[in-house]
Amino acid sequence: MYAKRAKEIFDQEIRELEKLKNTIDNSFNQVVDVLYHCQGKVVMMGIGKTGIIAHKMAASFASTGTPSIFVNAAEAVHGDLGMINANDVAILVSNSGSTNEILNIIDPLHRLGCTIVAMTGNLDSPLAQRADHALSIHVDTEACPLGIAPTTSTTATLLMGDALMVCLMEMRQFKAEDFALYHPGGALGRRLLGRVKNVMTTNVPRVAASTLFRDVVCEMSDKHLGMTMVYDRLPEEAEGGRYRCLGIITDGDVRRAIQKYNDVHITAADIMTPSYKYIAKDALLTDALAIMDKHNITTLAVTETPETTDIIGIISIHHIIDFN
Repeated sequence: MYAKRAKEIFDQEIRELEKLKNTIDNSFNQVVDVLYHCQGKVVMMGIGKTGIIAHKMAASFASTGTPSIFVNAAEAVHGDLGMINANDVAILVSNSGSTNEILNIIDPLHRLGCTIVAMTGNLDSPLAQRADHALSIHVDTEACPLGIAPTTSTTATLLMGDALMVCLMEMRQFKAEDFALYHPGGALGRRLLGRVKNVMTTNVPRVAASTLFRDVVCEMSDKHLGMTMVYDRLPEEAEGGRYRCLGIITDGDVRRAIQKYNDVHITAADIMTPSYKYIAKDALLTDALAIMDKHNITTLAVTETPETTDIIGIISIHHIIDFN
């Protein structure tokens, strides 16, 4: 019974959000432009349930490259306006657009020289009329059976805030490493701020070009990385001389070899891929992920510096995922 009712509530809110989506127009473009060119910070303001949403919006903006704080509208007229200056953009969030605590701070914000953006469910409200820009978050009905408790309206406000945030992220070309910089205490932040040398293995799978197919598979299985580097000769055979990496063999190469060859005498040289991707040990893990993603691979050879080609380790996607 309750599961069915939950689905009905989902459907009701989704219908309202679809209607709101269809009302988005050039006013949204104008607000994004104002926020992008803001020389100060974005100040989110609200009270009650919409204040909670505004607080979340401020946190999301701040963590994705747009400096932002939350100021409770009721506290603003008791001294918290001191947090705001003329270079800031204030986003006032009120579903009705006629809440006294919100209306009471409009004139002080104008005197401070702030740009005011209204997010309201009523574009004819005093808030919308007195703001410099206004975004509609109007919904026809709340999911609450009494039509009183903020439900669909707060969801709409949250979604509009997310839309603004994502557009600003894209305009700023905000990257994973930027996200990590603002989240050093989280597992994701630690993972992305880590260096390749922190997670790589130095137990590099190696075979010679002349190594038979069966022994290639054994080396890959023993090292548990799903790949092996191929050399003109193995280090232990070089007797202090130079040895050169010729290519790489991955699980995919092995599968293709099984389909293509019916000869137990094929060697590593027959199935290897001559080119391989590598990264320096001091590079960020975000750089390693970017290379893996671009080339649709899961492992990289690791070198001492970007200029050298001697392989000192291997980093895999699993090393990065498991790093904390």
